[in-house]
Amino acid sequence: MDAAKVKALLQNHMRDCEFHVQGEGSHYDIAAIGNVFEGLRPVKKQQLVYAALSDRIADGSIHAVNIRTFTPAEWQARAPG
Repeated sequence: MDAAKVKALLQNHMRDCEFHVQGEGSHYDIAAIGNVFEGLRPVKKQQLVYAALSDRIADGSIHAVNIRTFTPAEWQARAPG
């Protein structure tokens, strides 16, 4: 599995979000940006993203993920400039 395939899995599951995926093999860093995260507790945000990858985690294709979630406003606020 590669980062592009992980990104495609995420996009198919959460169509209204933007994803930035880095990594290779079975370890990935994921930034997920979407209005869907507005007002949710951190655990619920993580669960939404994990749901898109659960089959791949279960079969061992993905071993470790680091997930960061942002609303569009939070994403913009962290960007330089």
